[in-house]
Amino acid sequence: MFLLFGLFPILYTFYLSFTFSDGWGFEFIGLENYIRLFRDDPRFIKAIKNTWIIWLLNFIPQLGSALFLAWIYTYGKIKAVPFFRAVFYFPNLVTATSVAVLFSMFLDRDSGVLNQILLTLGFIKEPIYFATKPFFMQATVASIQWWMWFGHSTIILLAGMTAIPQDYFEAARVDGVRNTQIFWRIIIPLLWPTIIYILMTSVIGGMQIFDVPYLLTRPVGSPQDSMLTLVVYLYETAFRNQIIGYGAAIAWGIFMIILGVILLSVFLKKLLKLIKGEKNYA
Repeated sequence: MFLLFGLFPILYTFYLSFTFSDGWGFEFIGLENYIRLFRDDPRFIKAIKNTWIIWLLNFIPQLGSALFLAWIYTYGKIKAVPFFRAVFYFPNLVTATSVAVLFSMFLDRDSGVLNQILLTLGFIKEPIYFATKPFFMQATVASIQWWMWFGHSTIILLAGMTAIPQDYFEAARVDGVRNTQIFWRIIIPLLWPTIIYILMTSVIGGMQIFDVPYLLTRPVGSPQDSMLTLVVYLYETAFRNQIIGYGAAIAWGIFMIILGVILLSVFLKKLLKLIKGEKNYA
């Protein structure tokens, strides 16, 4: 099953990335698709920028809110923690397609709830066409991603925090260490492997974001190509325009970007361990 539905499509896509299709067959053209991809395709570079902007706008508040909630639920005197864990995780169970359709209705110019509220309160005199605001739409997609995934990150960080031995905190409090110092000097260093894991999985998912930006805007990628993410561009090229070989090259370009980020994260993790070991030795 893995060879048929996993490995074979990967290898076949790699082969297609070196070809050009004229509708009748595939012609081998070597590295031309990759040269065009990284040197002569401004839309691919634009898609990279858009994807990273949306991911950063999502990941930074996601990690911050998850750390705060995990800290509160682990060391704060809050009752019914299992209930709140379930509530915060619930958005992760909602399909992204449903959320995208809901937000498209919410932001609609003529019948959208947001425009109706702003008009009623007197903040605006005529409806705003939010779909024409590039940064606003990117921030909206990032907000949807944050809402859907911060509960997942919170649960992972909760597991990491509860695994930290209480002896560290007791010794720190005996020495008069404040809670903020405990958080930054004990919890964060011990949680670093967990944070790296969240970073890696978030990058893998963030670089492949497709459904929300695709469904939230028409035509695809508007306004001003600000919603043109990497996978949206892949879909547009390979499946809508039927440029199979170049679409396969885009797919492998996405893979190389994700692989590069993961290797960089692993390198930084090992570097931090090395620095920490040198400090301990000194």
